[in-house]
Amino acid sequence: MKIDTTFFERCVKTLEKSLELLNKSDEADIEYDMYRSACVKEFEIILEQAGKLLKKCLRPYFHSSKEVDQLFFKDIFRHAAKHGLISIEETERWLRYRDNRNTTVHDYGAGFAEETLKLLPQFIIDAKNIARVIRETSYD
Repeated sequence: MKIDTTFFERCVKTLEKSLELLNKSDEADIEYDMYRSACVKEFEIILEQAGKLLKKCLRPYFHSSKEVDQLFFKDIFRHAAKHGLISIEETERWLRYRDNRNTTVHDYGAGFAEETLKLLPQFIIDAKNIARVIRETSYD
């Protein structure tokens, strides 16, 4: 099955551009807050989309679609590593990304956003790799 990564890859590009603009902004300016918010939102969207897309890649490894549909986010990434789609190190990072996201949902201050920003350079690399893996493992 061909899995469309167009939206996912567009989100990664949006995150890259937002982070670039953020890094050029002065923390005292409103633009900094705007770009920081954009980065955090794209981080959340990419994280959720990565899980959904990887779940589709995992279908051939299970007896039924129902089994795959019942996987929780972290299990999706563990199974992706088990089946060689991503490395153990990548899986550990994706689990940390998820933990970060779960924390940010409950903390609405600037501190949570700054913690997320520290993750973004590696997150972008990992997201691009997920897109590559999905393109390579999907078929017509």
